[in-house]
Amino acid sequence: MGIFDKMKEPIFLKEGSSLRSQLEEIRALESMLNAEGQALLRQDIKCLEYGLLGEQNIVFELKHSHMPMYILQDLYLEDGELSAQIDFLIITRKINFIVECKNLYGDIEINAAGDFIRTMDFGGKKKKEGIYSPVTQNQRHLELLKKLKSDRQKNIVMRKLAEKYFESVNKSIVVLANPKTVLNNRYAKKEVKEQVIRLDQLITYIKEAYKASKEPEISETQLFECANSYLRFHQDKLKTYTGKYEPYKIESKEVCRDKKERIQEDDSAQIKVYQALKQYRLEKSREEGIKPYFIYNNAQLEDLIWKAPKTLEEIQQVSGFGEVKVNKYGQDILKIFKMQG
Repeated sequence: MGIFDKMKEPIFLKEGSSLRSQLEEIRALESMLNAEGQALLRQDIKCLEYGLLGEQNIVFELKHSHMPMYILQDLYLEDGELSAQIDFLIITRKINFIVECKNLYGDIEINAAGDFIRTMDFGGKKKKEGIYSPVTQNQRHLELLKKLKSDRQKNIVMRKLAEKYFESVNKSIVVLANPKTVLNNRYAKKEVKEQVIRLDQLITYIKEAYKASKEPEISETQLFECANSYLRFHQDKLKTYTGKYEPYKIESKEVCRDKKERIQEDDSAQIKVYQALKQYRLEKSREEGIKPYFIYNNAQLEDLIWKAPKTLEEIQQVSGFGEVKVNKYGQDILKIFKMQG
């Protein structure tokens, strides 16, 4: 027997959500924004926290499914100008499931036209609004995934077979992760109704779809290879989410001028650290293809100088440095302080 013949439980080949790093990044901005910007940011934080909770609920369900399958969480795909963020890709020995997680406030109605209508209660008053169809959103993710799989085939016949096979073994699911949400899909078309389920139905749905599938089972070794083939499509890009808040930033020229004067008045060692941190930021930004202030902005750079951290835990006390940034840049920053101090 091989190692994969012993697989009895689900395995996460990729676990973790970009929502967490997004939260860390925008939380660091609050003190830099005016009142309007802070109100916008708090609303965004609330939505992100809600989305993260929904994904955590799905992770819990999958981990306790006791099914032999591979799971990839938060896949970022890119092909030219096309991109997709897939919440979960679940790979089983017969079929795969592309999962879009929606942890929505209010109740959801899907009408005969396929429109998604959300009803929310505000102090006893009902408010209805249309929302972008998560079925359509997930279908676009599916199409990009299919294109990436197809483009790997150089032979046109194999490419056509890959496209046809893809349709039969990959299913789109939208999971409503809020347990309080009431789903009314009475008038929805069958093909739409079959793609939208509640969180507590997820594992049963997977098991029933697997049982009903007429596709042949692949071996556990092939299952592992299949999961890895999808994982190779993932692009681990450092993205920034702060652009929308730029118009709301408070100008703090007096503070910046005061800090610069303090740097000039201080000893040469501190100036060397300051220059080294700026150079490191520039080189890292070029290496990763991002703006320097995505690494850390000037206010965060100056905060680093004044606090002169000696451990990763102390770096995490600096404004804008959450766990993700500390893990990514922390050791380099400590090395700069040690060399230039």
